[in-house]
Amino acid sequence: MSLPHAILTALLEKPSSGLELTRRFDKSIGYFWSATHQQIYRELGKLEGEGLIRALPNAQPSRGQKKSYEVLPAGRAELARWAAAGQDPKPLRDTLLLRLRASAVVGTAGLEADLRRHLELHQRQLAEYEGIEKRDFPPDRDAPEDRLRHLVLRAGIDLETFWTQWLTHALTELAKLPAPPAASEQSEATPPEAGQS
Repeated sequence: MSLPHAILTALLEKPSSGLELTRRFDKSIGYFWSATHQQIYRELGKLEGEGLIRALPNAQPSRGQKKSYEVLPAGRAELARWAAAGQDPKPLRDTLLLRLRASAVVGTAGLEADLRRHLELHQRQLAEYEGIEKRDFPPDRDAPEDRLRHLVLRAGIDLETFWTQWLTHALTELAKLPAPPAASEQSEATPPEAGQS
């Protein structure tokens, strides 16, 4: 589970309150590592308990004031250890691909509409990523940390480009398939069960 490392990364980029952190997750890290607000708050408590982060002292503490957190040296060391460790790629598990395989044996009813819906969602996500790239990564933004952040965004752009191209191809292939037989034709073609005549 890498949520604590995602939180450490975000807090090292900018000390934040739990609320600010959840908003930042919704706008950046959450694109590739999602977490609910409850998970983030729970993890903040664990990280603080482990001595990896601390709540910043408030100049004028007041009831209900949100706590801001910063990463302690132990937290930075843990993030550096984790970032340097190797990890094997995860095998792809995608329900859409499994449903496509199932359609090969049970028929393609409803498949075209769902492929079109997926295509629209991926096109929308691609446009959003490209908008972020245009806004946040102009050619002159060339600091090492910016180049690494841009690489993460490029992974999202390239992945969404793959899905939009693949889904377009899948819809083209689906259109070439013969129309499925009507339900009445299927029942007539079904052989009787063993022992029946």
